[in-house]
Order: sequence, then structure tokens, then C-alpha cells
Amino acid sequence: MEKSCSLLVHFDKTTPAIANEIKEALEGNDIPAKIDAMKKAVMLLLNGENLPQLFITIVRYVLPCEDHTVQKLLLLYLEIIDKVDGKGRVLPEMILICQNLRNNLIHPNEYIRGVTLRFLCRISEVEIIEPLVTSIMSNLEHRHPYVRRNAILAVMSIYKLEHGDQILVDAPETMEKFLLTEQDQSAKRNAFLMLFNCAQDRAINYLLTNVDKVPDWGGPMQMVVLELIRKVCRTNKAEKGKYIKIIISLLNAPSAAVVYESAGTLVSLSSAPTAIKAAANTYCQLLVSQSDYNFKLILLDRLNELKSSHREIMIDMIMDVLRALSSPNVDIQKKTLDIVLELITPRNVSEVVLTLKKEVVKTQSGELEKNGEYRQMLIQAIHSCAIKFPEVASTVVHLLMDFLGDNNIASAMDVAVFVREIIETNPKLRVSIITRLLDTFYQIRAARVCSCALWIIGEYCLSLSEVESGIATIKQCLGELPFFSVSENEEAADSSKKTQQATSITVSSRRPAILADGTYATQSAASETAFSVPSVVQGSLATGNLRSLLLTGDFFLGAVISCTLAKLILRLEEVQPSKVEVNKAASNALLVMVAMLQLGQSSVLPHPIDNDSYDRIVLCIRLLCNTGDDVRKIWLKSCRESFIKMLSDKQLRETEEIKAKAQVSHSQPDDLIDFYHLKSRKGMSQLELEDEVQDDLKRATGQFVKDADDANKLNRIIQLTGFSDPVYAEAYVTVHHYDIVLDVAIINRTKETLQNLCLELATMGDLKLVERPQNYTLAPESSKQIKANIKVSSTETGVIFGNIVYETSNVLERTVVVLNDIHIDIMDYISPAVCSDAAFRTMWAEFEWENKVAINTTISNAKEFLDHIIESTNMRCLTPQSALEGECGFMAANLYAKSAFGEDALVNISVEKQADGKLNGYIRIRSKTQGIALSLGDKITLKQKGPK
Repeated sequence: MEKSCSLLVHFDKTTPAIANEIKEALEGNDIPAKIDAMKKAVMLLLNGENLPQLFITIVRYVLPCEDHTVQKLLLLYLEIIDKVDGKGRVLPEMILICQNLRNNLIHPNEYIRGVTLRFLCRISEVEIIEPLVTSIMSNLEHRHPYVRRNAILAVMSIYKLEHGDQILVDAPETMEKFLLTEQDQSAKRNAFLMLFNCAQDRAINYLLTNVDKVPDWGGPMQMVVLELIRKVCRTNKAEKGKYIKIIISLLNAPSAAVVYESAGTLVSLSSAPTAIKAAANTYCQLLVSQSDYNFKLILLDRLNELKSSHREIMIDMIMDVLRALSSPNVDIQKKTLDIVLELITPRNVSEVVLTLKKEVVKTQSGELEKNGEYRQMLIQAIHSCAIKFPEVASTVVHLLMDFLGDNNIASAMDVAVFVREIIETNPKLRVSIITRLLDTFYQIRAARVCSCALWIIGEYCLSLSEVESGIATIKQCLGELPFFSVSENEEAADSSKKTQQATSITVSSRRPAILADGTYATQSAASETAFSVPSVVQGSLATGNLRSLLLTGDFFLGAVISCTLAKLILRLEEVQPSKVEVNKAASNALLVMVAMLQLGQSSVLPHPIDNDSYDRIVLCIRLLCNTGDDVRKIWLKSCRESFIKMLSDKQLRETEEIKAKAQVSHSQPDDLIDFYHLKSRKGMSQLELEDEVQDDLKRATGQFVKDADDANKLNRIIQLTGFSDPVYAEAYVTVHHYDIVLDVAIINRTKETLQNLCLELATMGDLKLVERPQNYTLAPESSKQIKANIKVSSTETGVIFGNIVYETSNVLERTVVVLNDIHIDIMDYISPAVCSDAAFRTMWAEFEWENKVAINTTISNAKEFLDHIIESTNMRCLTPQSALEGECGFMAANLYAKSAFGEDALVNISVEKQADGKLNGYIRIRSKTQGIALSLGDKITLKQKGPK
């Protein structure tokens, strides 16, 4: 029902204007009413209404009107209405329109001429255009550039019609002459565009004749020049040497758009180091000079592509890329750091780390809103540098330790994890790190950070002085014992009542009481009324960070404190010769542990101590009371060994990821060997010589080998109609990021000519057709290739469905062939990605859409089931391989992937093997958007049964 028009407006059809009312308004002399009536008529026509009775009224009363708005609306009306009858012949009443258009083309007002010429660009009926050709060509010499530039566009659109080259035989020659005399840049651009589209040889000739003048041309014309160069070099690669000089000259153009396109064109045409370096340098300059955040993100994407294919050149540009950190946008900063971290080498690591240190110091100013998030990214980047290159760790570790008490818990935790890893991998820094950690421990305010810091203290305090300092620091941060007190009631009860209670409950109601010095005494319930409800003893705020956290009910931290104290006492026994000092320290540690248990079992806190923490603290008490050699070995050696194994597994996983990213390609034994040194170098520029070398290297390493196998392409062909249908159709589907291209092959299997054959497509989901379908004529037993472009706006499974409609000379009615549905697979948009465990947990907590899929599979092995899901969903397993080894009856793993649109997909698999050997459990999918969660759930439900 929709009509094709350059105007797109929303119109509420629930209250349509009556045709008679529009007719009356058009016949009147009131210009505003006439404008309103024309708008209503246009919108009704756009929404599928037929208003044949208005045509004569518009010809009589609207055509003569001189108002510019009315004339503009008239041209929109003429664009929408049907200009041909059912047999494709132009309607006779269009003669009246032709006369009006001719009058407009010779009108004294340049606006009327310009909009009429623009309107003619959208007319495809040769019978209407032909009488107007002389008037259109005369407008090429009009004094006003607005008219001239629209006249050129009209000439171009006419020339591109089916028989347009016969109507305007000398149009290319006229345009070439026009370019020599024209001064207006926009008009010159349109003329050059006309030659580019209609007479490419003339456009190339004009360009090569005026090579030295290209930098002085306007930005729009320079963009067309670059498009022409790309098109020419795509068809004939040997010609690119002629145009490299032009592209390099445009790298210094005043327009940022031209500079960006020039750099992109240079990269696409040449792989010579000089060209790549010039393009990368251009991108870096634009990165600093441009303020638009979206443009910066696009530039970083281009630099990331260069990093993948020309890493050695990008390594030299690393400091220029780092300048993008000056942008306050977190997305830009994150992308910049991601690029830089992959370009780190022993040669530049010191400079990079120094820059990152300066940026960390800047975040302390507190001027920006997301300083905490940016600081966390910087800390993670420095962590990565220090792990890869341990020699720089000493320059950053002490600076970062100042942030252990940061209000941003995530960045403080990153620092703690960094310190924990560095102290193991850099034994020389152990003493200085422990000293600094003990000095700054009281500043830590987060329980998780305290737990990590306590583990470091317990594992790496080795000398006598360090162990004693560690115990003293923990004791100082816990404050004075006990953690709560019981004070006497000011209101004394009746003494006789006390006596009665004391005599009545003497044996059965005796309970411990905590005295002022922290010791315990037994008292009877007779004196209970002399005591009030227990109250918390807060201690000093300056030194009691552990105390304040314990008094909030965090008994997991209490268990960590107990374990740390137990390790320190065990180590003290090894390094302290005096048994008295050891026993004293052990008794103080036991007192702390008992006080924590007493606090957990009291009514002071709203929630009692949990069973796990209680068991852990009790275990530490038993350990200090009775220590065996085997137990000592477990506590003092095995913990460290487990940590070292975890670090080695992490390193191994990172190495495997790097290997997976590396493209391994080989040349074929029968490939052409091109001897560069035996070639003639006559007339070749230095850039062309470098290109030859690079091409030889790529050929030798197999980079010219096609990635996709022909067998893979055959899998993407979808049959749309049956073999018995009069029209056979099949489609080859290509998915590339935001675009889906359907290459549909249609075969006429009948002995008749099919007229007005049209491929009608519709979509379901976040898919949108870009172009409207065209009509074709198909000869008997001939075929036609039709391309359809579809835009994708989000990651979800979409469906494309439609019909093929055609007419034959024998049958008056149109024939419809219904096509098979095309399902767009979500796997085309998802690619495996990597993120840290902390980032995964953060996203898991933030994302609101969850899809829970019950496991129903024929696979009996949990590890095989996990591998099958990973293969089916194209995701990466974040859980280390060491954690998945062995048979224990259950398994949990995290999977992660990213979509082409930057969306995150999180999957958690929890599997349990039942007594009958079947697997049971759930797969939970979380994402920020509903589409990806539902589509991924459907895919898993479909595939989880097992391999075919």
C-alpha cells in the first residue's frame, strides 16, 4: 500500500480528512489553508489512499500559485501519484504537468528552478523527461550556483535511465567542459560525480590532468576523488601507483572527513610500511584534534585493525595512541588501554608505565565523575605490564599500594591482587612490599581488601621482625579486647529478691561473665538482674579498621584473621628461639579468636556467626593448642604451592589465548613465485617498491589464501522454492556485522516470459530492509541475480520471509510463489571473548535479563556436555582447565562472548550427575538486552541434546 517518495512522515489515519474538504481548501485563495490541504493530500497518498478527484483541482488551482511552499508540496504530490497506467504507458493528463515543469525550469526565481530540477532526479518516465531536456541543459549556464548544481544532478539521473544515453548523447562531454569553467565547489563536485558514475574514463582523465590542483579542491569533491580511486584500483590493482601521490597529498587536507577517508584508502590500497605509518600517524593526529567521542571510537577501531595486521609499525606509534587517554570518556580510555597493552615490548614498557603512573596520580584530583572506574582500568593495565615485564614492577608497586584504602572497592581490590601476584613473582621486592603493607594496613576499609592483605601478611612475613610486626599490626587494628562488655545496672533491685533468686537457682543456672580485663568468671543467675543488656565497645576509629568490620557482623573476615594469626604463630615458632615469647604470642592470638567466637554467639549483633566461619576459627584454636608436623607443612607450604600453581595456570591460559589469536597460514606448493629482485623497477616509486616486497612476503606466508572454503559457502545456500515451482529461487546469505546481504538466484523454468517479476521480502525481529523491491522481466528458461540488503540493529534471531510475484501474458491475475523462511542465526553475530572473573561477576550482578534453561541431554559426561555447549554457542570458557579436571559428580563453569554490537553474553552452567548416570542442572544466560538472552536460550535448547 505504501508509495515511494523522498518524504517520510508519520500520519494518524484514524481521522482522515475528507476529500471534499481538501478540494474546497485548494480552490480557495487562502494560501495557509491551501498549504494545509496539500499536506493532508500528500500524507493520505503516502498512506495508501487514492484521491483521483483531486488531480484536476490541483492542476487548475495549485499549478498557477506562485507561493514557494505550495510549489514544493506540489512537486511532492507529483512524485507520489501514479504517472503510468496498468500497461506501463504514461497517462495523457501528464502533458499538463510537463507544461508546468517547463515553465518552472525557465522561471525567473532560482528556488523554483532548483526544486524542480531536484524533483526531476526522481522521475523515471522517459516520456515526461524528453520534452524538458533542452530546458534542463540551459540551466547549466544559469547565473546562480544552486540552479547549476541541481541541473547537473538532473542530467546525471536522466543519463542513468534505461535509454538515457540516447536522450543526452553529449552529456559527459558537456560535463567535462563545465568542469573547466565552473568556480563553485559544490557544482564542480556534482559534475565530477556525474563523470564518475556515467563516464569513468573522462573522470580519470580530468583527475590525472589536474593532479596538482586536487589539494585546493573542496572537501566534497575530494571525497568523490577518493571514491573514484578506490573503484579504479579495485578493478585494476596495477594502476594504484598513479594515485598514491594524490592520496598522500590529501592526508593534509583541512577537512577531517577527507583526511580520515584518505588514510582508509591508503591502507586499503597499500601495505607498504611507509603508507601504513602515514595512515597510523594521521589517525593519531585526528584522535587528539577531534572532540567528537563517536569519531574517536571509530579512529581507535581503525588503529586496532592496523595493530592486527601491522603490529611492528604500530609499536612505534604507541605513545601517540596513549595521548587519547586525555579524553574524559571511559569507553575511549578503555579501548585505548586495550590497544596499548597489546603493543607493549621491552623497549617501550618503561615509557608506557611512566605515562600510566602519571594518569593514576591525576585521578586523585577527583574532578571527573568516573575517576574511580578510570583508576581501576589504569591499575589493571599496570598490573598486566608488571606481570609481562617484572623489571617495571618495582617502579609502580609502592605507588599503587597507596590506593589499598581507596573508596572504590573494585580498584582497591585490583591493587591487592596485583600486590599478591608481584610479591610472588618478584622475590626481591618482598621485604619492601611487606614493610609498606604493614605501614598502610590501617587505611584499608573494605573487608575483601583486608582479607587479601591479611593472606599476604600470613604467607610472606618470614623474618622474626616481620612476623612480630604482622602480629602487632593485626592486634592494633583489632583494638582492645573484649569486643563487647556487660556493665552493672544503675537501678539496684530489691536485695531480698536477689537472695531468693540466688537460693532457688544455684546449680542449674550458672553462666560465664566477661570481666574488664577480658578474662572469664562464672556467675549464677541470682545476680542476673544486676546486669543490663550487653553493649559493643567501639574502640579507636583511627586504628580499628578490623574491629569496625567485625562489629558489622563480617565473621568471614574474622576467620581470615584467625588463619593469619595461626600462620604467623606457626612461623614464629620457627624463627623465635624464646619459647616464652612464642607462648605469650599464641595465648594472645587464642584470646582474640575466643573473643570473636564470643562476639558471634552473643546477642550484641543482629545475626549470629555462620557455621563455616565458626568451624574455621575453632580449627585455628585447635591448631595452636596442638600442632603436628604434617599440619604445619599444610599451613606453611601447601597454601603457597597452590597459589603458585594458580598463577602458572593463569599464565598458561593467557599463552594459549595469544596462540589462538595468531593466524597460522601457509602457502600452497603450486603458488606462483615472484622474484622481486628480477623485476624491472623503471618508473616505480619507493612506495610501490615497498608494496612489491610486502606482497611477496604475504604470498610467502600464505596471507593471500582465502579464509573461507568453498564447501563452507555451499552450507550458506538456502533453497527458497520447491523444484516443481514454475520459478526456482535460492539465496546465498552473507552476514557482515550490521549488514545481511541476500544474493538471490531466480530461474524461470517455464516457456513463457515473466513480466513485472518482483521479490517481495518482509522481516521479523530487529531487521530492516534497506531498498524497495524492483520489477524485472525474465525471459523463458533464463535466470536473474537479485541482491537484497538488510540492516541489523541488535543481536537476536531474526526471520526473513516473502514471496515472488509475477505476471504472464496469458493470465491476467498475478501469480504468487511463497518463499521458504530464512532464519538468521544468532551465532553469526557472537564471537568468543575474554574478561576477568571480577568483571564477569560485576556484569552478572548488573544485567537484568536472565533466561534459565533446564539441562536435557543424552550426553552422560559433564565435561563432554560443556565442550558441546561451547562449540554450539561459539563462546569461550572462562573457568580454567585445571578447575574442570577430575570426576566429582558435579561441575560449574562460566562462558562469555561478545556480539558484533558490543553486547555481552554471560552463561553459567551448573551440572550434576545423577545416580542413573544422566546429567541434571541448569544453564543460566544473562545479558543487558532481552533479545540476546532469549535467542541464545533457544539455540542452547535446540542444540543441547547432543551431536547429530
